Amino acid sequence: MAELINRPEYLKQLIQNRDVDLVKIVTGIRRCGKSSLLDLFHRYLSDHGVDDRNIIHMNLESLRYRDLSDYLAFYDYVSERISKTGKTYLIFDELQAVEHWEKAIESFRLDFDVDIYITGSNAYLLSTEFSTLLSGRYVEIRMLPLSFKEFLTFYEFAPSVTAEEKFQRYLQFGGMPVLREYQLNEARSNQALEGIYSTVVLRDILQRGNQADQGMLQKIMLFLCSNIGSITSPNSIGNVLSGEGKNVAGKTVEKYISMLRSAFIICSVGRYDVKGKKLLKTLEKNYIIDMGFRNMLLGYRDADRGHIIENIVFLELIRRDYRVYIGKVGETEVDFVCEKPNDKLYIQVTESMQSPETRERELRPLRMIPDNYEKIVLSMDRSYINSYDGIRSLCLIDWLLS
Repeated sequence: MAELINRPEYLKQLIQNRDVDLVKIVTGIRRCGKSSLLDLFHRYLSDHGVDDRNIIHMNLESLRYRDLSDYLAFYDYVSERISKTGKTYLIFDELQAVEHWEKAIESFRLDFDVDIYITGSNAYLLSTEFSTLLSGRYVEIRMLPLSFKEFLTFYEFAPSVTAEEKFQRYLQFGGMPVLREYQLNEARSNQALEGIYSTVVLRDILQRGNQADQGMLQKIMLFLCSNIGSITSPNSIGNVLSGEGKNVAGKTVEKYISMLRSAFIICSVGRYDVKGKKLLKTLEKNYIIDMGFRNMLLGYRDADRGHIIENIVFLELIRRDYRVYIGKVGETEVDFVCEKPNDKLYIQVTESMQSPETRERELRPLRMIPDNYEKIVLSMDRSYINSYDGIRSLCLIDWLLS
């Protein structure tokens, strides 16, 4: 087996859920490390005394299983191999290849002593039929590309390279684990990202969305990449694209954004009225799952750093298990309202707090929030001032590494 890419945070989640009577589903964009994670978990089970006969591990995209494309054939094949003694661990990679797989999974749960782990590269895996059949009986582990902290363990840097320079590399290359093989070579990395992106578009989007137009999908994707962190609506995007000579309805844009979301390449974030304490139906922001894709599609340019670091913060908050919204405070916006069952956090992101105007602009929305939850401004500054009237000011890099 090739050297496995270790992602201890995710492995820990699988181990914590081991033998719990729930189906464990690892979701995430293609090539973000889901298969390696299952391999690591397989190795963990073997190292902890589970007999090989009690582990069935299949990648359903392998041609070896080409005859198992429907759930009955799949069920029969696996059933014959389940051990008669002790618990059997069923590990299925890219299960979306099996039609109506959820019926087989539910049946394994009912018929045998098993513990089930599956991955998939698109959200159709968790679509309605499945959720209905297994409602409340699965736990989803959302896998993301590398965080900045993980990125630093993946690459070797000379001792003279500063944290800022390493962060610059992270902004440029992103966190797709497979790029490690190219050691930050730009041309090779871009080729690899192009390959992953094409596969996502062709396999996870166009194959599913019959009548989807690849040209239109690309246009919308480029628009979203150029407008990261801007508040948009499908209608406003449709209007911009219509201005380029093709008539595009808001409904169409909505359909394509939802396809991009289902392939885990785009995340949409809704708005929340902080004072009225309610979710707003209109307008949202879209973030991309990995900066490498954006730079591959648009070319790497530093001009848009404010929005890029906002995107990085958004992904980190998701990794830290927050539910994230854009906050509306009166007429102003706060970048992120972050919630956990018993915790709340408000965050502003800006490249620098040095100028008095910027400082005022970033602090004002936070000052207007009438509750006592923690409020933070993240910036690239290394400043000795770490608080403004109780609002904490932190260096983004330190926060990412904390």
